[in-house]
Amino acid sequence: MKTSRILAAALLVVGSGLALQAAKAQQAGLHRTDLLQHDLGQPGRETVQVRVDFDPGAVSIKHSHPGEEVAYVLEGSLEYQLEGRAPVTLHAGDALFIPAGVAHLAKNVGNGKASELATYIVEKGSPLVVPGK
Repeated sequence: MKTSRILAAALLVVGSGLALQAAKAQQAGLHRTDLLQHDLGQPGRETVQVRVDFDPGAVSIKHSHPGEEVAYVLEGSLEYQLEGRAPVTLHAGDALFIPAGVAHLAKNVGNGKASELATYIVEKGSPLVVPGK
């Protein structure tokens, strides 16, 4: 019984690592710059701010977050596809609210580079990006 629990835990760790590597491998053309990570006044919650630069034609993987995201387009044009909604194209100066746990992806639909400022309000200690879903 103890051996099977250890084996299950080891497989979970290895599987999680492989999923993270697969997610990073599918992120070709995306460049992420972590800007801020800070605890909030509410226990167990934090805010994380990230700049994401998209090369022409780049598409993120389909993913979700363990909390809310506010995406603000800094430059270019990005199309966001949120599960259960019609795609929406945002341009520099536009913002979008993405509810917790909603699977989504973003792609650069402009001719040049596109960039967003992503602000997450998430559960502290949880993985920021959850691939798939």
